[in-house]
Amino acid sequence: MKGRQTRGDKSRVTLSDVARAVGVSAITVSRALRAPGRVSPDLRARILEAVERMGYVPDLAARALASRDSGVIGLIMPTLTYLPLLDVMTGIEDRLCGSGFGVQYANTRFDQAIMDQQVRMLLAQRPSGLIFVGVAPTGETLTRLRDAPCPIVQISDVRSEGAGAVIGIDTELASRMATRHMLDKGYRRVALIDGRPPGRGLLRREGYENAMREAGLYNPGWEVLDDAPSSVILGSRLLRHILDTVPGADGVLCHNDDLALGILFECQRLGIRVPQDFGICGFNDLDYAAMAQPSLTSVHVPRYDLGKQAAEMMIRAMRGTVPRGEVVDIGFTLFERQSTQRDRPAGD
Repeated sequence: MKGRQTRGDKSRVTLSDVARAVGVSAITVSRALRAPGRVSPDLRARILEAVERMGYVPDLAARALASRDSGVIGLIMPTLTYLPLLDVMTGIEDRLCGSGFGVQYANTRFDQAIMDQQVRMLLAQRPSGLIFVGVAPTGETLTRLRDAPCPIVQISDVRSEGAGAVIGIDTELASRMATRHMLDKGYRRVALIDGRPPGRGLLRREGYENAMREAGLYNPGWEVLDDAPSSVILGSRLLRHILDTVPGADGVLCHNDDLALGILFECQRLGIRVPQDFGICGFNDLDYAAMAQPSLTSVHVPRYDLGKQAAEMMIRAMRGTVPRGEVVDIGFTLFERQSTQRDRPAGD
């Protein structure tokens, strides 16, 4: 029946159809969708109303063929379920909202081979850019990205070898300062715990080792690593391992706050006083760290701002205003709370 627009008909609405309905050029419609700041708010509102009413859906494949990219930014993540990364993702999406760029997620599962496969797939789609979140490409993937036709932004340690711009913190320094804080509080037999996959926490371990060596207290047997993913349950289990293998252990630096919370719960179950008998320091400063009882000392990383600034770097990189090798250190803060606040250092 003529005059009735079906769902199938809507999929065939073109950019030119929208332009004719609004009374502007196709270039103006494209500009309103991709670069909203380049058209007036009233005109963009009219264009968006027509897009919604007519059911226009951009043909990304055709766009990629007709121009240099698809208008999609790829986000390469090691996992889609790790809470600290969700804050980073929110920051990225908030900055990209209204920019005219879409987002496509790729989950590497902490596997370098999967990362390489995902990067190949994304590059074949002519992305506008790639953002690596919490993971740094290495080997052949790094080489491939250095020849990529689109901007690359890495959210990782500022000392990471990069294929493009890098934004993050100095992880080794953060871990070293957290360890020194515990030593300054009088803790001496401080263990380190970390879940795996292998290699993820190397810089945090390096910072811990450097601080302990400087104090003349380093013992490799005090590093407790596990193949299981980090979790509250793992932290609880690893405390018992520490007590069995590190006689006189009086503190622990945790790879993240999940582990620290598990340690705290297990201390409470075992009747170990925190912070008097045992100090606990986490990493990431999730919301519950300040609300725990006792509250958890933790390294605060501005995760939302990290994501938002990374997205801003990507937008500027696509405009050609970000040097390919730019490095931005967003900084960190050690929040001292009750879990390391002894009345006086041991031995005083």
